[in-house]
Amino acid sequence: MVLKSPSEIEVMDQASRIVRTILNEIGEMIRPGLTTIELDRFAEGRVQAMGGVPAFKGYPHRGDGHDFPGTICASLNSEVVHGIPREGVILADGDILSVDMGVLYKGYYGDAAVTYPVGDIAQQARTLLDVTRESLARGIEQARAGNRISDIGHAVQSYVESEGLSVVRQFVGHGIGAELHEEPQIPNLGPPGRLSRIVEGMVLAIEPMVNAGSHEVMEDDDGWTARTRDGSLSAHFEACVAVTADGPRMLGVSEGAAA
Repeated sequence: MVLKSPSEIEVMDQASRIVRTILNEIGEMIRPGLTTIELDRFAEGRVQAMGGVPAFKGYPHRGDGHDFPGTICASLNSEVVHGIPREGVILADGDILSVDMGVLYKGYYGDAAVTYPVGDIAQQARTLLDVTRESLARGIEQARAGNRISDIGHAVQSYVESEGLSVVRQFVGHGIGAELHEEPQIPNLGPPGRLSRIVEGMVLAIEPMVNAGSHEVMEDDDGWTARTRDGSLSAHFEACVAVTADGPRMLGVSEGAAA
C-alpha cells in the first residue's frame, strides 16, 4: 500500500481530469449507429492530444500475448467490464454502454468509468444506471480516514440489494498511483469493519459493477469481455478518490461535483 503526498495527488487529479474530460466528450457523442471502435479511436486521439498515454492499451493478458487492444473498455448491455471496442459493435436505441478508461500522465494514473444510455432506454435500464451511480456515491462517502476498506463495499452492497439488484463479486476496485492497480483491493460487498484501515494519503479507485439479475458473470472466448451469466443488463461507474484530512476527494472533477 503506497500513500501519496499532496503533490502526487495533484498530479493524479490532472490525470483523472483528462479521463473525465474525455468521458464527458464521449457521452456527448454517443448515439444509435455509432460503433465502439469509433469511440476508441476518438479517445486515443484525445488522450494523446492532452499529453497522456492510454493506460489500458497493451495491458498484459496473463502473459499469453493477448494484450488489451483498446484505449477504452466498451461494455454493451449484458457485458460487465473489459469489453473490446470493435468495428462490428454498433450502438442501437435502448442500449446501455459502459466506458472505462485509464490514462498515464506525468508518471501517475487516472481511471474512471461511466455507463451511458443510448437513445431512449427502458425504465429497468434507467433504474440500473441510477442505482449504480448512487452506490458509487455511497461508497465514496465511506472513504474516510479511520474507516475500514470493507465499509466501502458494505455501503455499495447494502444499497444495491435494497433496490433489488445484485453486486458483481468477481471484480473489485483497487488502489492506484504510479501503478494502475495497487493495494488494497476494494470488494463491492461484505460486512463493515473489516480489511485494511483507511488512512490519509490513500488514493482508491472505487468501482461498483451492478447487475439487473444474478451477480454471476462469465468470460467470453476473447479472454477479456466479462458478461452476466443470465444475460441481464449490467452497469459500471468508477472514480478515483483521495483520502484527505477533510474527507474523500473525488479526483478529476470540480469541487462538489456528483459521482
